[in-house]
Order: sequence, then C-alpha cells, then structure tokens
Amino acid sequence: MFGVANTKTIGDRTEAIVLAEFVKAGFPVLLPFGENQRYDMVIEAGGGFLRVQCKTGRTVHDESVVVFNATSHDGHRPRQGYRGQADLFAVYASHTGQVYVLPVDEVGETAVWLRLTPAKNHQEIGVRYAEEHTLAVWAARLA
Repeated sequence: MFGVANTKTIGDRTEAIVLAEFVKAGFPVLLPFGENQRYDMVIEAGGGFLRVQCKTGRTVHDESVVVFNATSHDGHRPRQGYRGQADLFAVYASHTGQVYVLPVDEVGETAVWLRLTPAKNHQEIGVRYAEEHTLAVWAARLA
C-alpha cells in the first residue's frame, strides 16, 4: 500500500511505536533536536533520565527468536556500539507487536537474541527470553 520501506522509514516507524508505547506506559518522553545524537529519545524514569536507542527487531529461526543489532552503521564508518552513549535499547518487533527494553551495558556489541520459544536443544544457560524484557516487565521492575 505504501510501497517498499527503506531502512530510514523502518527506523522512523519503530521510533514512533516505541515513543507511543513509553507514553502509554506513563513515561514522560523527551526528543533531542536534530539527528546527531547516539540516542533517539530520553525518558524520565526512576527519578532520572535515560537515553533510549530504538532498534527494529526481526524474527529468525522459524520465528523463535527476535534479533536486533546492538550497533549502528552509516555506510561511511565502521560499526559503532552504544556503550556510554545510550542507556537503554528499546526494540520493536512487528511480529510480536511488543517493545522489549534492555540496558545497553547488559548486552553484547553485536547481534542480540531474545528467545520467543525454548531452545530445541533445551539450553538454558545464557538464554535471554523475550518475555522477561517486555516494556511492561521492565516498567514493573522500576516500580
């Protein structure tokens, strides 16, 4: 209906959805002026401010995993991580309709996996389940 979306349009949609979900959850949201920041928005939470980098999650492995890149790439420089430049990743996955929230310092600096279903080999060590990182669960931890 709207044609093929490029990566900028996909990112804009993700940011809009994440912003709306934070507002619906009761968080004040501030937007930086311009596009030269390493974060997309700032939320007020827990008596302070947190810089949020929005990411678009995609499903892989028969839709059992949501994955997102914990780096940025503009085509002109090497991939860059967000440590020290953002506090949270807010990841929107259209397949699940969920926003997942993860502290930047608690994930690696490559691709991050969130399991939607248990691993077929029954591995539990090092597995990060998506349901434990929804915006609702994250917000409840702050309360």
